[in-house]
Amino acid sequence: MKLKKVIPLIDQVNRLGFWGGKFGGNYVPETLKKPIEELEILFNKLKKDKRFINERDKYFKNWVGAPTRFIKLENLTKHVGGAQIWSKVVSDANGGAHKIYNATVHCLLAKRSGKKIICGDTGAGYAGKMLSMAAKKFGLKCKIFMGAKDIKRQQPNVKAIKKNGAEVIPVYSGSQTLVDAVSECMRFWVANCDTTAMCVGSTVGPAVFVRICGWSTSQISRELKLQLISEFGSIPKKLKLYNCVGGGSSSFGFWNEFMDYDKKQCEFIGVEAGGPKKSKKHAAPLTYGSKIGILHGAAQYVNQNKDGQIEETESISAGLDYPGVSPLHCFLKDTKRARYTAASDEEALEAYKLVSRLEKLRPSLEPSHAFSVAIAESKKLSKDAIVVVNSCGDAYKDREILKKRLGKKYVKSN
Repeated sequence: MKLKKVIPLIDQVNRLGFWGGKFGGNYVPETLKKPIEELEILFNKLKKDKRFINERDKYFKNWVGAPTRFIKLENLTKHVGGAQIWSKVVSDANGGAHKIYNATVHCLLAKRSGKKIICGDTGAGYAGKMLSMAAKKFGLKCKIFMGAKDIKRQQPNVKAIKKNGAEVIPVYSGSQTLVDAVSECMRFWVANCDTTAMCVGSTVGPAVFVRICGWSTSQISRELKLQLISEFGSIPKKLKLYNCVGGGSSSFGFWNEFMDYDKKQCEFIGVEAGGPKKSKKHAAPLTYGSKIGILHGAAQYVNQNKDGQIEETESISAGLDYPGVSPLHCFLKDTKRARYTAASDEEALEAYKLVSRLEKLRPSLEPSHAFSVAIAESKKLSKDAIVVVNSCGDAYKDREILKKRLGKKYVKSN
């Protein structure tokens, strides 16, 4: 298994949709094979179409708000010591998170395919919120599947989804979280694929959805590469890119443009959800050595028991609360291009407290996991090392959790 240079990672798949002959694939019902094939043909055509790319870029700039800021966290750097700590503030994007890129592209694809309805899954509510925004923008009806547990803990985004005119469909099966929302969304699409397009909210699912999402969120690293060159004159010799990893959409998008650089110059660090310190449950299949299994149509590392059944996860972060992970990240782990670790709920909360106290930045609980590890490791690095953390979501959606765990002073009101 080897990472090829020059060829984009999303295109390093074999004809069956596997990366490295091992991860991904299309484990789907017979009824979905034709719509998936049609979507794949459409995407392969349009991702090379200059007019479609220009249309995408126009919406990214004028509606999404690209490029998002790249800023040095001066106070945090001084407080921690060691490396320079910077942030790519992707939460500046319209709607407050990176999910807007994938949602925009999926709605553009749906319009091109003549579909009038689009359905999607959501955990933290970001993917659902962004898809509802994009659907409204492009005149599509929208259905969002969301676990009942996540609906309770992510009310701000649920309200936003409904305000945008989308239908929120609660999922009461299983753990009532993201994994179950994805399953129910796929079941709905199986029965309605003739009239409905589906947007998978991360780089998971059948191979074409992994590729579309990765292609969309790579806007983040395209911007960052230019911003680094503008700031430093070239790509720094000691660059470390930290990102939270749940399904893996923001992290892949954050890293993609740097894939061909030597890892000694540009290191990728993915931070999964380690869950509560006192619990054995977690959402960190890459960190804790999970085995390969099939989940949502793709082969990947999955939290599972001895009988191969999917294990329930636990995390304070709804967006990272997923038992599997993108085939792209499984491939990056096995090729040793990226390093993966985990942060606990408590560590993420402490990182949020520190960052929000020292900087005018309020990362959601998802990127707070990445900040936790970046802060701990920056202390051991030299001053010429450049640490960049992707602040991929805003904490507004987490205000009830933050209020309960940390108190009112750490809660952003709007």
